[in-house]
Amino acid sequence: MTVVNFEKLNKLAHDRGKPFEVLIVDDEKWVQDVFKDFCDLTDAFSVELANDGKEAIKKATNKSYDLITLDLIMPELSGLDVLVELKKITPHVPIMIITGNATDKLINEAGVLGACRVMYKPILLESFISELTSTLSR
Repeated sequence: MTVVNFEKLNKLAHDRGKPFEVLIVDDEKWVQDVFKDFCDLTDAFSVELANDGKEAIKKATNKSYDLITLDLIMPELSGLDVLVELKKITPHVPIMIITGNATDKLINEAGVLGACRVMYKPILLESFISELTSTLSR
């Protein structure tokens, strides 16, 4: 069994005096649930979920987040379209792409449009927490 070290993450949240606000955007409910469960293992996060790009844009318009995770392949609005809109609304918020089947071209375009990191599904708990900690440490 892998033991995940939450110490650095918990210290970051403690030093700022409140949990990090995270928005998880994915059209697959099970993926949302897994990432939320990962985040719920520590008090360092307060998590909200969005089922699609429109919901994510609406939430980001009405609330400030410290980090957004975003799936690239979604119905209606693509992850790239959502990324562009989110960067207009919240230009300084790091947006991590989490994808299972995006092409290299899509990944490169996401980087050009402002995504800070890319992670590939399936994601292990240790990797997920490590990437979030690294991103939020900046």
